[in-house]
Amino acid sequence: MRTVVQISLDLVEIPEALRTAEIAVEAGVDWLEAGTPLIIAEGMNGVRALRNAFPTVPIVADLKTMDGGWLEAELMAKAGATHVVVMERAHPATVTMVAKAGRDLGVAVMGDNLGADDPVAAARRLEDLGCDFVIHHVGYDERRSFSTAGREAPSPLDELARVVEAVGVPVQAVGGLSVEQAMRAPELGSPLVVLGAPLAIDSDSFTTAAGDLRLVLESVCRRVHAYGDVGPAAPGPRRASDDAR
Repeated sequence: MRTVVQISLDLVEIPEALRTAEIAVEAGVDWLEAGTPLIIAEGMNGVRALRNAFPTVPIVADLKTMDGGWLEAELMAKAGATHVVVMERAHPATVTMVAKAGRDLGVAVMGDNLGADDPVAAARRLEDLGCDFVIHHVGYDERRSFSTAGREAPSPLDELARVVEAVGVPVQAVGGLSVEQAMRAPELGSPLVVLGAPLAIDSDSFTTAAGDLRLVLESVCRRVHAYGDVGPAAPGPRRASDDAR
């Protein structure tokens, strides 16, 4: 699929999320993510606000569904999400129900392998259960636990190539990547580059990061989009727009 730049709006107030999203879209970012902190703080109102402000931009609702798969997928779809996230650690029935809701409601399903003992096997399970994308994820608390202990935190790039090789759907790498690390993802077969904490969002305050965010995002978008097609083809077109530029 064509390379995609996604910004994770891990913020806790809708006005700040909209301001940051506007900067991102103007800089060339392809997908907006209603991050988990935004959804916890504002619920589906955050997704609706993004959809109203950006009617043609794909929106990922990162609710990290663990149960009630159909209902949560339906709520996100009705709010305007084009992509929803379900956790591999959920019961297989939940992943299956989210995948079914995705097909029936016209939203793409992203399966997240956060916390998996074997991320490669988890990615395969997500694909087998019907997910359209795999998110290879090293979590916030996991990374910070390593830093607190004075050890180097694992990176999602460490096993990204193995995850990409194991599945036939596009893969996204998530978890504390620097600008340069994030832009390496297409070289490892991942067309979906996500920018969140600490690049675009402050990891401690969950506010927009300091500095010239637009300039950084413009540079990232130019370099990532220059890769062109990477990895397997994307799923078919969804409701708000094509899955890729």
